Amino acid sequence: VQLQASGGGLVQAGGSLRLSCVASGGSDSINRIAWYRQAPGKSREFIGDIASGGTTTLADSVKGRFSIFRDVARNTMYLQMNSLKPEETAIYYCNVFVGNRPYWGQGTQVTVSS
Repeated sequence: VQLQASGGGLVQAGGSLRLSCVASGGSDSINRIAWYRQAPGKSREFIGDIASGGTTTLADSVKGRFSIFRDVARNTMYLQMNSLKPEETAIYYCNVFVGNRPYWGQGTQVTVSS
């Protein structure tokens, strides 16, 4: 499975961005999708996921501002981010599982200016 993320960029605090991640090569077998982020000097942080049964889980820090959804027909997953904060400047990664094997996208930079 190959993942191609896009949609990052520079946004002012309080602004919005939508990240996309297109899956190819075996995407029919994906059973979980997730988004993570990694800020400079910090470990990778879980943002949220959609499990195989359809349940969505979001980290407390983004609840009410971020949402995750998936367009199966387009093999694309999305991360909608609203009310962004400067401390959320990071590289954002999409992640999927095929069985128990994880796959990662290359990451897309999000910079939130104050």
